[in-house]
Amino acid sequence: MQAQAEEQLAAARREWQLYRTLSEELLKFITKEDIDEFLALAKQRTELVARMKANPATETFRQTDECRALVAQIKPLDMQLIYKAKSWLNKSRRQNATVHAYDLTAAVSPVGNLFNRKY
Repeated sequence: MQAQAEEQLAAARREWQLYRTLSEELLKFITKEDIDEFLALAKQRTELVARMKANPATETFRQTDECRALVAQIKPLDMQLIYKAKSWLNKSRRQNATVHAYDLTAAVSPVGNLFNRKY
């Protein structure tokens, strides 16, 4: 029983370290605007969080100074991720709106057809 608890605690430690690493990588890819890779890593991180929640030793590890130090490193990364992701999303929405504003096939008006005819 003791060995299993130690193994779960070691797994919790690895998972928290991997979470930090994935957060750092997410930040790199959102900065480069490589959204496909960003989304793939975000999916991995979501799966990792599910594993962390399933591990009973995660809560025990959270009480350690080592985990508190990791959380202190992760929090600013997550804040930057949120800021950059929102910024990218807003930029993408503006570009999409601009493209649709110039899309003449979506809103064909009779007046527009008059101007497009050759006389």
